[in-house]
Amino acid sequence: MRYLTMILLWLPGTVLGSSVDSLKAFLDQTISAKARFAQMVLDKNMKTLQQATGIMQFSRPGKFRWEYNKPYEQTIVGDGAKLWIYDKDLNQVTVRKLDRALGSSPAALLAGSNEIDKNYTLTNLGSQEGLDWLQAVPKTQDTAFERIRLGFGKAGLEAMELRDQFGQVTVIRFADVERNPKLPPETFRFAPPKGADVITE
Repeated sequence: MRYLTMILLWLPGTVLGSSVDSLKAFLDQTISAKARFAQMVLDKNMKTLQQATGIMQFSRPGKFRWEYNKPYEQTIVGDGAKLWIYDKDLNQVTVRKLDRALGSSPAALLAGSNEIDKNYTLTNLGSQEGLDWLQAVPKTQDTAFERIRLGFGKAGLEAMELRDQFGQVTVIRFADVERNPKLPPETFRFAPPKGADVITE
Protein backbone atom coordinates (compact mmCIF):
# COMPACT_ATOMS: atom_id res chain seq x y z
CA MET A 1 0.00 0.00 0.00
CA ARG A 2 1.34 3.42 -0.92
CA TYR A 3 1.13 5.07 2.48
CA LEU A 4 0.49 2.18 4.85
CA THR A 5 3.71 2.62 6.83
CA MET A 6 2.72 6.19 7.67
CA ILE A 7 -0.71 5.52 9.04
CA LEU A 8 -1.99 7.51 11.80
CA LEU A 9 -0.30 10.03 13.78
CA TRP A 10 -2.12 12.67 15.68
CA LEU A 11 -2.17 16.07 17.27
CA PRO A 12 -2.24 18.92 19.70
CA GLY A 13 -1.89 19.32 23.40
CA THR A 14 -1.10 22.31 25.57
CA VAL A 15 2.54 23.36 25.48
CA LEU A 16 3.94 23.10 29.00
CA GLY A 17 7.43 23.19 30.49
CA SER A 18 8.82 20.45 28.25
CA SER A 19 7.86 18.46 25.18
CA VAL A 20 7.35 15.36 27.36
CA ASP A 21 4.85 17.38 29.42
CA SER A 22 3.21 18.52 26.16
CA LEU A 23 2.74 14.95 24.97
CA LYS A 24 1.30 13.84 28.29
CA ALA A 25 -1.03 16.85 28.29
CA PHE A 26 -2.12 15.87 24.78
CA LEU A 27 -2.99 12.36 25.95
CA ASP A 28 -4.86 13.70 28.97
CA GLN A 29 -6.75 16.51 27.26
CA THR A 30 -7.33 15.58 23.62
CA ILE A 31 -10.17 13.15 22.94
CA SER A 32 -10.62 13.97 19.26
CA ALA A 33 -8.99 16.07 16.57
CA LYS A 34 -9.22 17.03 12.92
CA ALA A 35 -6.53 18.60 10.75
CA ARG A 36 -5.07 18.93 7.28
CA PHE A 37 -1.67 17.33 6.81
CA ALA A 38 1.22 17.41 4.35
CA GLN A 39 3.46 14.34 4.31
CA MET A 40 6.88 13.81 2.76
CA VAL A 41 8.97 10.62 2.66
CA LEU A 42 12.76 10.96 2.38
CA ASP A 43 15.36 8.25 1.76
CA LYS A 44 18.46 7.83 3.94
CA ASN A 45 20.22 10.47 1.81
CA MET A 46 17.34 12.93 2.42
CA LYS A 47 16.12 12.66 -1.19
CA THR A 48 12.34 13.08 -1.54
CA LEU A 49 10.61 9.82 -2.50
CA GLN A 50 6.94 10.68 -1.97
CA GLN A 51 4.75 13.65 -1.15
CA ALA A 52 1.10 13.53 -0.16
CA THR A 53 -1.65 15.66 1.38
CA GLY A 54 -4.94 14.93 3.02
CA ILE A 55 -7.20 15.20 6.06
CA MET A 56 -6.80 13.38 9.38
CA GLN A 57 -9.45 12.78 12.04
CA PHE A 58 -9.35 10.72 15.22
CA SER A 59 -11.27 9.88 18.35
CA ARG A 60 -9.41 8.27 21.23
CA PRO A 61 -9.06 5.48 21.95
CA GLY A 62 -8.29 3.72 18.70
CA LYS A 63 -10.62 5.32 16.16
CA PHE A 64 -9.23 7.32 13.26
CA ARG A 65 -9.66 8.24 9.61
CA TRP A 66 -6.85 9.35 7.29
CA GLU A 67 -7.84 10.43 3.80
CA TYR A 68 -5.08 11.01 1.26
CA ASN A 69 -6.28 13.11 -1.67
CA LYS A 70 -3.05 13.86 -3.57
CA PRO A 71 -1.32 12.37 -5.50
CA TYR A 72 -3.39 9.18 -4.95
CA GLU A 73 -6.72 8.73 -3.22
CA GLN A 74 -6.48 6.36 -0.29
CA THR A 75 -8.59 6.02 2.86
CA ILE A 76 -7.41 4.43 6.12
CA VAL A 77 -10.01 3.85 8.84
CA GLY A 78 -9.63 2.37 12.31
CA ASP A 79 -13.06 1.57 13.77
CA GLY A 80 -11.82 0.40 17.17
CA ALA A 81 -11.64 -3.27 16.17
CA LYS A 82 -10.47 -3.41 12.55
CA LEU A 83 -8.17 -1.43 10.29
CA TRP A 84 -9.52 -0.76 6.78
CA ILE A 85 -7.24 0.43 3.97
CA TYR A 86 -8.93 1.41 0.72
CA ASP A 87 -6.98 2.20 -2.46
CA LYS A 88 -9.39 3.86 -4.88
CA ASP A 89 -7.23 3.41 -7.99
CA LEU A 90 -6.88 -0.33 -7.39
CA ASN A 91 -10.45 -0.62 -6.03
CA GLN A 92 -8.95 -2.78 -3.29
CA VAL A 93 -9.66 -2.99 0.45
CA THR A 94 -7.27 -4.57 2.97
CA VAL A 95 -8.67 -5.51 6.40
CA ARG A 96 -6.73 -6.53 9.51
CA LYS A 97 -7.22 -6.61 13.26
CA LEU A 98 -6.56 -3.19 14.71
CA ASP A 99 -4.45 -4.23 17.71
CA ARG A 100 -2.11 -6.32 15.56
CA ALA A 101 -1.82 -3.56 12.95
CA LEU A 102 -0.94 -0.84 15.44
CA GLY A 103 1.52 -2.46 17.86
CA SER A 104 4.00 0.22 18.97
CA SER A 105 3.17 2.47 16.05
CA PRO A 106 2.66 6.24 16.25
CA ALA A 107 -1.07 5.57 16.29
CA ALA A 108 -0.68 3.52 19.45
CA LEU A 109 1.48 6.29 20.90
CA LEU A 110 -1.02 9.10 20.33
CA ALA A 111 -4.45 7.50 19.87
CA GLY A 112 -4.07 4.64 22.32
CA SER A 113 -3.86 4.51 26.09
CA ASN A 114 -2.03 6.96 28.34
CA GLU A 115 0.66 4.44 29.35
CA ILE A 116 3.31 5.87 27.03
CA ASP A 117 6.19 5.30 29.47
CA LYS A 118 5.45 1.57 29.31
CA ASN A 119 6.08 1.31 25.56
CA TYR A 120 8.45 4.20 24.80
CA THR A 121 11.60 5.83 26.10
CA LEU A 122 10.92 9.59 25.99
CA THR A 123 13.65 12.25 25.70
CA ASN A 124 13.40 16.05 25.47
CA LEU A 125 15.46 17.31 22.50
CA GLY A 126 15.13 21.05 23.12
CA SER A 127 14.10 23.79 20.72
CA GLN A 128 14.83 23.55 16.98
CA GLU A 129 13.30 25.49 14.06
CA GLY A 130 10.85 27.22 16.39
CA LEU A 131 9.44 24.01 17.86
CA ASP A 132 10.12 22.08 21.08
CA TRP A 133 11.04 18.51 20.16
CA LEU A 134 10.51 15.18 21.89
CA GLN A 135 11.98 11.82 20.86
CA ALA A 136 10.07 8.58 21.47
CA VAL A 137 11.96 5.29 21.00
CA PRO A 138 9.90 2.05 21.12
CA LYS A 139 11.04 -0.35 23.85
CA THR A 140 10.17 -3.37 21.69
CA GLN A 141 11.52 -4.39 18.29
CA ASP A 142 8.13 -5.25 16.72
CA THR A 143 7.62 -1.84 15.16
CA ALA A 144 8.45 -0.47 11.71
CA PHE A 145 9.77 2.73 13.28
CA GLU A 146 13.17 3.06 14.93
CA ARG A 147 12.31 6.38 16.53
CA ILE A 148 9.73 9.16 16.39
CA ARG A 149 10.26 12.90 16.87
CA LEU A 150 7.35 15.16 17.80
CA GLY A 151 7.52 18.95 17.45
CA PHE A 152 5.34 21.16 19.67
CA GLY A 153 4.54 24.81 18.98
CA LYS A 154 1.84 27.31 19.86
CA ALA A 155 -0.83 25.18 18.18
CA GLY A 156 0.21 22.05 20.05
CA LEU A 157 1.73 19.15 18.12
CA GLU A 158 2.65 20.70 14.77
CA ALA A 159 5.07 18.17 13.28
CA MET A 160 6.15 14.54 13.40
CA GLU A 161 9.25 12.86 11.99
CA LEU A 162 9.47 9.08 11.83
CA ARG A 163 12.61 7.13 11.02
CA ASP A 164 12.16 3.51 9.97
CA GLN A 165 14.53 0.54 10.14
CA PHE A 166 15.82 1.29 6.61
CA GLY A 167 16.80 4.90 7.30
CA GLN A 168 13.81 6.44 5.53
CA VAL A 169 12.24 9.47 7.23
CA THR A 170 8.58 10.44 7.06
CA VAL A 171 7.88 14.10 7.84
CA ILE A 172 4.31 15.21 8.61
CA ARG A 173 3.17 18.80 9.15
CA PHE A 174 -0.29 19.61 10.49
CA ALA A 175 -2.44 22.69 9.75
CA ASP A 176 -5.92 24.03 10.59
CA VAL A 177 -6.07 21.88 13.70
CA GLU A 178 -9.45 21.48 15.40
CA ARG A 179 -9.08 20.11 18.93
CA ASN A 180 -11.87 18.03 20.49
CA PRO A 181 -14.43 18.55 17.68
CA LYS A 182 -17.65 16.54 17.75
CA LEU A 183 -17.11 13.91 15.06
CA PRO A 184 -20.11 11.83 13.93
CA PRO A 185 -19.85 8.05 14.55
CA GLU A 186 -20.01 7.29 10.82
CA THR A 187 -16.64 9.04 10.41
CA PHE A 188 -15.01 5.89 11.78
CA ARG A 189 -17.08 3.32 9.93
CA PHE A 190 -16.11 1.82 6.60
CA ALA A 191 -18.06 -0.33 4.15
CA PRO A 192 -16.16 -1.65 1.10
CA PRO A 193 -17.42 -0.08 -2.14
CA LYS A 194 -19.44 -2.32 -4.42
CA GLY A 195 -17.16 -4.44 -6.61
CA ALA A 196 -14.01 -3.79 -4.58
CA ASP A 197 -11.58 -6.65 -3.93
CA VAL A 198 -11.41 -7.30 -0.17
CA ILE A 199 -8.27 -8.87 1.28
CA THR A 200 -8.38 -10.01 4.93
CA GLU A 201 -5.04 -10.42 6.71
